[in-house]
Amino acid sequence: MNRIAMLKEVLEQNPTNAFARYGLAMEHAKAGDVETAMAEFTELLDAHPDYAPGYFMAAQTLAKAGRTDEAKTYLQNGIAAASRTGNAHAKGEMEAMLDELSY
Repeated sequence: MNRIAMLKEVLEQNPTNAFARYGLAMEHAKAGDVETAMAEFTELLDAHPDYAPGYFMAAQTLAKAGRTDEAKTYLQNGIAAASRTGNAHAKGEMEAMLDELSY
């Protein structure tokens, strides 16, 4: 069973599993399926708005696809989520990426 099928099976049993949803989004991003990856990131962040890594990886996926403005929005939302949860490391990474995209 491939990773995507395995993660989908986990999500069928527990649709709110943040780690599995994140993993599924990452697998689609790695495969170059940006639209499916973004749909999974959106579902993840709708259910878990403080899941900072989701914002960061969604932004990276969008930036690689040349969708810089959308990536910046995800980074801004992710910085806010990281601030809410006290995740200084994630906040710093997203701020650095936002700075890079802004030049």
